[in-house]
Amino acid sequence: MPSAPLVWFLIGVVFLFAELAMPGLILIFFCFGSWIAAIALLVADVSVQLQLVIFLVASLVLLFTLRRVFMRTFGGRLKDGADKELSDRAVGRQALVTTAIRPAAPGEIKFRGSFWRAAADVEISEGATVVIEGPGSDDGLTFRVRPL
Repeated sequence: MPSAPLVWFLIGVVFLFAELAMPGLILIFFCFGSWIAAIALLVADVSVQLQLVIFLVASLVLLFTLRRVFMRTFGGRLKDGADKELSDRAVGRQALVTTAIRPAAPGEIKFRGSFWRAAADVEISEGATVVIEGPGSDDGLTFRVRPL
């Protein structure tokens, strides 16, 4: 049976790989919280309940205090107009509908190997080919499309 500090360390490694798979700079703080719990166990013999409290408190304190710093440091920056440039290059191009699009609810399209939200004034079924008309929202993540 592995020791408790090793288990906490391995839990941290799992959180680290999960952060790499789903970037959002949230799970990394739970990784750090796991490692802090492992260090606490190396320093003193604490109960399981206290280990969980150390893990949760450390994770949440780090999340709420350091996430902005991490986002500024590692988040990257877009040049002004980058969203408009992408949508301008996409206008007139064809894409494949991967989730049905309805006038009341956006669907999803596959364009240039990535999945994007898509909005249309008519219902478009999954598997249909559409033409991109332009940006569908201010966030730059949704395209307005029409059936081919």
